[in-house]
Amino acid sequence: MRRDSRLSGVLHVLLHMAQHEGPLTSEQMAKAMDTNPVVIRRVMAGLREHGYVRSEKGHGGGWSLACDLAKVTLRDIYTALGSPSLLAIGNRTETPGCAVEEAVNAALSKSFEAAESLLLSRLGEVTLAALGEDVRTRVAARPAPPSDRRDRHEPPRQRGKARAR
Repeated sequence: MRRDSRLSGVLHVLLHMAQHEGPLTSEQMAKAMDTNPVVIRRVMAGLREHGYVRSEKGHGGGWSLACDLAKVTLRDIYTALGSPSLLAIGNRTETPGCAVEEAVNAALSKSFEAAESLLLSRLGEVTLAALGEDVRTRVAARPAPPSDRRDRHEPPRQRGKARAR
């Protein structure tokens, strides 16, 4: 079963945006995330509806952050994505009249609800600013890469603009 990695991917893109001066195009983000620009535009449009990003058209345009990262939690972004399923497992429903299936499903449902509640609570405790600080700490702890090699996830720099790290 394939896992839904949209939340992880969106957080990845948002943190790159936070590190980048100026807007990023869908094409730049798609290249960094190894996906199609249409996928990026679709996701970013949903985030724009919630006020987390904004878009600018024309030369020099693209997507940029429109929110205070210290006020946005991982749960906020999860909700903006439409609250996708958190668990990859579920109840069996092939024989609804079976007393065994009913008992198993009742027990599992309680556990699933508890797990989802705990996970949502934890997502609500972490802000994008805290996640960004964790990234900065991890980058600072790494040895400096050779000057001719960049992280493949790093969006391309805009000409004439230095990028803060």
